[in-house]
Amino acid sequence: MQTPGIDHHSGINLGVPPVTYGQGDRPPRGNYAAARPDYTCDQDWAAYTEQDHDLYRRLYERQAAQLPELACEEFIEAVQQLGAHDRIPRFDELSERLYRRTRWEVVAVPGLIPEEAFFKLLAERRFPVTHWIRRPEEFDYVVEPDVFHDLFGHVPLLFNPVFADYMQAYGEGGLKASRLDACELLARLYWYTVEFGLIRTPQGVRAYGAGILSSAGELRYSVRSPQPSRVPFGVERIMRTRYKIDTYQATYFVIDSFQQLFDATAPDFAPIYAAVRAQPPIEAGTVLPDETRIPPATA
Repeated sequence: MQTPGIDHHSGINLGVPPVTYGQGDRPPRGNYAAARPDYTCDQDWAAYTEQDHDLYRRLYERQAAQLPELACEEFIEAVQQLGAHDRIPRFDELSERLYRRTRWEVVAVPGLIPEEAFFKLLAERRFPVTHWIRRPEEFDYVVEPDVFHDLFGHVPLLFNPVFADYMQAYGEGGLKASRLDACELLARLYWYTVEFGLIRTPQGVRAYGAGILSSAGELRYSVRSPQPSRVPFGVERIMRTRYKIDTYQATYFVIDSFQQLFDATAPDFAPIYAAVRAQPPIEAGTVLPDETRIPPATA
């Protein structure tokens, strides 16, 4: 069960079957029958209604107003690349700008997709974006990631060359993990970096994770609240750590730079998987005896 008001979304389908909806949705929601073998589909931009565009605008404006002093500067600069926020962006036009910068593209998908398909798209530098938008009554909470979560939360940092390379490396690592039965461990890395990662800056910790940046409440909580544990980034530590899906995170991992994140994906993870499996998991919120707890940012 998830708590209303909290967007906790990974692009990976962790064993959750696709959700299908009735025919009244525009564009069709969860219409996997129209997807290609790689789970991509057409965006069908003309199918969005004025209500859809207005909902996107209101979501964008709410989150953009929270970014100063809470989001990292790299994200604040890159979010401008999404273009005018009064309309849901056209994926083809956005892809043209993105490809020129980092050789990535965005592709439409009907919703959550299987792990193997997700990893393969990332390895090909194609980011899957859910093409449908939530209903007005889901303004504060939607069960699955929608076009706003994926575009606003994930796509901006793909304009950053180092983060873009990290995402491709993660996809390549995912393809290997699926052969080593280690997808759960790699999913924890995605959760605690791509979705709920924090970064250290001269001004204090700032958010870069998409699940934080697209959430109405968790952005301020993750950066400013004294409640959660903020600890230094470490791949093995992350892979041992369970995460919360029904509340704000109890633990956030803090990187020093995007280069650190990219370098961490370079080694062969097979020995790390073995080391993690040989140790007990760590519950969310735990601070280990030799671990430094990083303070929240001040106003």
